Amino acid sequence: MDCEQIGIANPLTSILSPFTKGRGEQARMQYYSAERSSRSFGRAFLLVAVFCVTSCTTISSHEFSQPTAGWETKTGQLMYRGPKTTLIGDALVRFSKTGDFELTVSKGPGITLLSIRQDAAFAEVKGAFARQGWSGLVAQAPPQLRGWLGLRDQFVRARDQKTLRYVSGNETFLFRF
Repeated sequence: MDCEQIGIANPLTSILSPFTKGRGEQARMQYYSAERSSRSFGRAFLLVAVFCVTSCTTISSHEFSQPTAGWETKTGQLMYRGPKTTLIGDALVRFSKTGDFELTVSKGPGITLLSIRQDAAFAEVKGAFARQGWSGLVAQAPPQLRGWLGLRDQFVRARDQKTLRYVSGNETFLFRF
């Protein structure tokens, strides 16, 4: 039903009347058709934008244990050597008696290159060195993270060592505390 048929004046009709004189009903129909198309396009655009923004984020529902006074903490240096990269940075390692593990590699105060939180089955990797980051089951980790995720087991086994050297494939990790 048209607005004019029920006695309500459409403000757009009065604005567009100089452009639609002599064209009558056909011009009005073209205008309303274009208006509906632009609304449909706007909705589609909004839907695509929401999908793109939300699909770029990995949301983890896993709850890691928070560090407590019972966790062991070590600070020192890490030298990492991979096939195309060599990195030397400050390392902060924390682990619990139950196998929870955290590693933060930084290059000076406030510049975190890599942050790993891990327990027996799940891991979360963030930071500039990890590019877009990753979280998920350790068994399903991407190949480029498997060496890093193998560090947890090394630290749990060698709790009291001042130096830890770990080789995984073509990657070498050397920690000095």
